[in-house]
Amino acid sequence: MNFDKIYQEHKDLVYNLALKYLQNIEDAEEVTQDVFVSIFKNYDTFNQDAEMTTWVYRITINKSLDFIKAKKAKKRLGFLSSIFKLSGQEAIFTQDHFNHPGVQLKSKEEVAFIMNCINQLPDKQKTALILHKLEDRSQVEVAEIMNLSPKAVESLVQRAKVKLKKIMQQAKENE
Repeated sequence: MNFDKIYQEHKDLVYNLALKYLQNIEDAEEVTQDVFVSIFKNYDTFNQDAEMTTWVYRITINKSLDFIKAKKAKKRLGFLSSIFKLSGQEAIFTQDHFNHPGVQLKSKEEVAFIMNCINQLPDKQKTALILHKLEDRSQVEVAEIMNLSPKAVESLVQRAKVKLKKIMQQAKENE
């Protein structure tokens, strides 16, 4: 295994995908590091007949989703332990510090709003939408990465669009 070669070929893909999930530079850097540690530790389990990029995508998606779940759990714990917020509402994960280098200052608020809405989608819908629309991957590529059929990916993307529209409308009504 030439780990340096794997890192050089995939570091931008990993970082940019993690950034799309997390919308925060520091969090994306942390997940990127976790991904490459996982690749290094688990390289012997990699099927040499498969595409390395597909494997790297899967690891990055899983690490990003795990990071988000850990943040949600931490927020829920803080929420529940706060005596000032005992209204019975569930804490909703929001991006506290939207920090994405590709977004100009004037549009950060709009992009943060959209990404916060995307973060409320179920994991599979969120993954299909990010890979297909933000990463510009074909349905066939997304299907391979997610280990689904292209039709299942198409369905996930369509459901994600419908649900995202409802989430965005509801969020604007609550403003």
